[in-house]
Amino acid sequence: MKNQFSIATLLVAFIVTPLFCFSVDAQTNDWSRFRGPQGNGISDGNAPTKWSPEENIKWKTPLPGAGCSSPIVVAGKIFVTCYSGYGETRNNVGDKKDLKRHVVCIDQASGKELWSKTLDGTDNEDTFTGIGVTAHGYASHTPVCDGESLFVFLGKGGVIAYDLDGEELWKKDVGDQSDSKKWGSAASPVVCDDLLIVPAVAESRAVFGLDKKTGEERWSCPSKAMDNTWSTPMVIKVDDDRTDIVVGVPNELWAINADTGKLAWLASGVANEQTGFYTSPVISDGIVYASVGGRSGGGSIAVRTGGKKDVTDSHVNWKSKTSASFSSPVVFGGQMFTVARGGFMEISDAKTGKNLKKIRFKSSDSSRPKNAGGGGRFGSPDYGSPIIAGDKLYFTKGNGETFVFNADAECEQIAANKLTDDSEIFSGTPAISDGKLYIRSSKFLYCVGE
Repeated sequence: MKNQFSIATLLVAFIVTPLFCFSVDAQTNDWSRFRGPQGNGISDGNAPTKWSPEENIKWKTPLPGAGCSSPIVVAGKIFVTCYSGYGETRNNVGDKKDLKRHVVCIDQASGKELWSKTLDGTDNEDTFTGIGVTAHGYASHTPVCDGESLFVFLGKGGVIAYDLDGEELWKKDVGDQSDSKKWGSAASPVVCDDLLIVPAVAESRAVFGLDKKTGEERWSCPSKAMDNTWSTPMVIKVDDDRTDIVVGVPNELWAINADTGKLAWLASGVANEQTGFYTSPVISDGIVYASVGGRSGGGSIAVRTGGKKDVTDSHVNWKSKTSASFSSPVVFGGQMFTVARGGFMEISDAKTGKNLKKIRFKSSDSSRPKNAGGGGRFGSPDYGSPIIAGDKLYFTKGNGETFVFNADAECEQIAANKLTDDSEIFSGTPAISDGKLYIRSSKFLYCVGE
């Protein structure tokens, strides 16, 4: 076990107090956090399977800047974050003091901007250099909403709560450090009953549990082992008396008790320590799945919930060499779907981890936006994650192509769609609501609907 938690620390962590806690469970039409209300990337509703710049685009709304964050949809409103003023292009980086972040609210039906907030950057922002910040920028955390309040994590800019009309409710500083690789901050906050869970792993090497009404710190779970983690937490209700917050750290999965902030369990052997943990776990039928990649290692793991201490030998169902790129997996219909480097979709048996199929995305000249590369911002890997609508799987690449597959073991591709002929960067994961897809680029928010 290669982190600071000793066995004695773990034993203390297992003294827990019951707490009834659950993730945001919004209406069917709401997409209230990163990868949907349960964080698993699955919607019960359907969505269009084919579109083009001339077909099935209901509206597109200009955004004040780029961003890697994904849109969310709650109560007829769409929320998304952006940045501008610094690091917009490599040829014209600009001055760090001019960095602005934006929180934008857009009417779901019309695409009209309802309100927006512009916030200054901080004195200690990461410099726009290297291979991390230049790839995803300064607005990479997807907001979360509980139906009453909107919670926005802005890295060194802190955490801000708004009401749905844009009035600020509270603001909380959660640190101003940087990860050791200087790749920037990206993990998204989630709601757990009356707590806001904030993975300020770059800023403080800690996960925070904040009172969502006041911003007051209820607990923090700090560890140097959280360095180089970009994993959005998954809220997992174990039973009526226990809920775990599962997050990936280099080489391990951790479960943090939602009541105390203490480490409940860990499972090792899932990610390469040199690369870090940059995908998010998902849960299906009481099993946590995670898949990560890297230049020198990676893999996938399936862990049963409800364990204590080190569960590597007792609760791990399987490990495999299947490794995702920057995309989190989705588990549906008994299969785990992962997007691998090089433009492949891998399908694995969720029960055994056995690889069933590996298929290459089928692109066409007509579905590739002009002047757009094969990756994300400035040619980096694709940052979006696959999602499910009905019985179809969707994945949007950084160049704007959205590939549509049948979500089964055969995973037959049925479409490759584009939104624009212009050069735009698509780094977020689409949101699904009311039979429509909402896809953000570096310039616009698009609504796709039949």
